[in-house]
Amino acid sequence: MSETTTKSVTVSAPDVLQITPLENAPFGARISLPAYAQDPADLNEDDFQRLYKAVHEYLVVVLPDLAELKPSSQYQLTKRFDPTCEGAYGHSKEFRHEKSVLRRDGHSTPAQPQVQILGQGRHDGHAGVRDLLLRHPTHMSFHHDPLSNDDMANGYTRFYRWHIDSALYGLAPPVVTTLLGIDCPVDKRQKIRYEDTGEEITTTKATTAFASGAIAFDNLSDEDKEFALNTTVVYAPHPYIFISPAKATSDGLTMVSEGKELPLDELPEWEQSKVKRLPLVWTNPVTGKHHMQVHGCCIWKLETPNGTLELEDARNTIHRLMRHNISPDHIYCHDWNQGDLVIFFNRGVWHSVTGQFEEGGHRLMHQCNIASDVDPVCKK
Repeated sequence: MSETTTKSVTVSAPDVLQITPLENAPFGARISLPAYAQDPADLNEDDFQRLYKAVHEYLVVVLPDLAELKPSSQYQLTKRFDPTCEGAYGHSKEFRHEKSVLRRDGHSTPAQPQVQILGQGRHDGHAGVRDLLLRHPTHMSFHHDPLSNDDMANGYTRFYRWHIDSALYGLAPPVVTTLLGIDCPVDKRQKIRYEDTGEEITTTKATTAFASGAIAFDNLSDEDKEFALNTTVVYAPHPYIFISPAKATSDGLTMVSEGKELPLDELPEWEQSKVKRLPLVWTNPVTGKHHMQVHGCCIWKLETPNGTLELEDARNTIHRLMRHNISPDHIYCHDWNQGDLVIFFNRGVWHSVTGQFEEGGHRLMHQCNIASDVDPVCKK
């Protein structure tokens, strides 16, 4: 598990975007904007291409001191990473469906609806929204066996849900997500215990955790690499509604199989042509590296070289392949500071919310991702 210290390894002119790899981290970098572009949406083409390459190479990049970034600028910057996208929010209207597990996780900004307001507590009037009450998602309502009250009182929390940002039905996964920390608590710590190994990590409260799909693939055995390269993930129709009656494993990687998923004939109307069938391995278009990219909670089936694995076997297989990659040495936990803009390669990492807030706790963030027009591919 990494700390967010940095060490400069590049010397650049003041008017050129600078990239500083994070120290003691398995991936990630810090970005310094050039003097002419204190709004990253104003980057010239050369500097934007440096940023584009950095996001694909370092996977998670941090731009500090941007708490006043306008939603319109965040949207324009996010959209610039994918010339194919038409501008629709990555989760579409299903984000607000009454049965979706995502329904309470945010509120759209009225002036730029692709930008979501996330956080905790009351923030009346923010971005022009009256009576804005936000709820930070926690494992307590999502995991099959949540922590005890005593554990939480002693500072323990969990990875809520390891995921990629995507509707996973009808729409292609966004290329990047941008996440802006506007008001983030920095004065409290939390602990995460790995229940299967007893390992523990300590981070700031409500850190966002990231895992690299490239590291996940590289750490597979040769046999598992061959399996992954030749496997297709089939996601459930309206997956966040499909899983809504079920509960997750204690590490947030997938769901516990108890037959509680919503029956297909009780889902909103769906079309077979919109069911997402995506490769288990996605190839990074800049580095050429293979990334094992999968949303373990939303899978329905795996089409493998040896036949189709149905729901429970598919979940067990994906859990086995994913688990090692969330070990402390492989993840980067971003400890938020006010004004941090984090840009992550959504087609190259998984991420998870952590933490829970006490009565009266507060947090305020803006998030943006935009559905692509083109699905990721695996180039073998």
